Amino acid sequence: MNDTIAAPTNARRKAFRIFGILLAVVAVAWLLYWNLALRHYESTEDAYVTGDVIAVTSEVPGTVQALHVADMAHVHQGDVLVELDPTDARLALVTAEAELDRTARDVASHQAQENLWKAMLTVRQVALARAKQDLARREGLDRDGTVAAEDVVHANEAVAEQTAAVAAATAQVGVFAAELQGTRIETHPRVVAAAVAVRNAALALARTRILAPTDGVVARKAVQVGQRIAPGVPLFAVADLEHVWVDANFKEVQLGRLKFGQPATLHSDVYGSDVEFHGRVTGFSAGSGAAFALLPAQNASGNWIKVVQRVPVHIALDPKDLQAHPLRVGLSTTVRVDLSAVIDASVAPQRTRTLQSAPMDPAVEARIASLIAQARLGASPRHR
Repeated sequence: MNDTIAAPTNARRKAFRIFGILLAVVAVAWLLYWNLALRHYESTEDAYVTGDVIAVTSEVPGTVQALHVADMAHVHQGDVLVELDPTDARLALVTAEAELDRTARDVASHQAQENLWKAMLTVRQVALARAKQDLARREGLDRDGTVAAEDVVHANEAVAEQTAAVAAATAQVGVFAAELQGTRIETHPRVVAAAVAVRNAALALARTRILAPTDGVVARKAVQVGQRIAPGVPLFAVADLEHVWVDANFKEVQLGRLKFGQPATLHSDVYGSDVEFHGRVTGFSAGSGAAFALLPAQNASGNWIKVVQRVPVHIALDPKDLQAHPLRVGLSTTVRVDLSAVIDASVAPQRTRTLQSAPMDPAVEARIASLIAQARLGASPRHR
């Protein structure tokens, strides 16, 4: 009887002993795995692909005359996306050119008149000197009584007349000198302002053709042919998919061991675990997502619950991986940062983007130079 009761008891003890040993082995294995592997990594599934999404707007008002792209179309930098009706801009350019021509001719005419009055001033000065000589000669003869007193009076009047003529010519030269200030036609302020107006009109005409700011894919098309648009209103968004990155939202308790330049491996849901992306930590957000939310949490209120915050960490991706397996903005990814690897301090921060200003159109500059040259030629004495 006792042997019958003892047999199941011993079996249970043996089973508990085996279970305890297995549990201890699993615990030791887990501790070893955590110590050798897991503690050297930080990972998160709260990570999404991000990229530059550039809003395309018009810089001038106008009516859409032609639309050259559709939603989801791939475009290259400089491609014409939209053409506005250029009629108003062309008329403004013609008006500006006419004003430049009139102003340049006016300034050229004033320069010619200045030269004319300088020559007249020289003539008046010579005449004044001759009148003074005549007066001195007649005053000497008057003392000898060989000349009539009336001749002396006439000589005095001639000196006074020539003195007034010299003063008038000097004043007229001063008027033109003050206006021209020793400038050439092309450097005169009025001509410079008129030339700037021509450039502005030509620039407004060029801006009736809206170009793609970068290579990418068109998204959020909000324009149609015949639509009247105003400056600054978004017409498209062009997403640059060749330079995307990942914003990995790590918990604040994970940030302590994350460092700039640490390598990371990523998997995107769209490709699954078979495709691995490689990247580097290249930046940390200035604050948590809640701090920059449209309606930030008010932690000073009476009802407060502590919530673990997350901070976006910028992960730059290997361009070769992106070329082989393109990603789209907003896709979900998982990120695993290797804390034990050697930090690459030479990793570049986020890529900076610059937009070159449009150079002056050589045709416009040639047209301005031609108008000024024609004004100068028209004011030349040989062509008057």
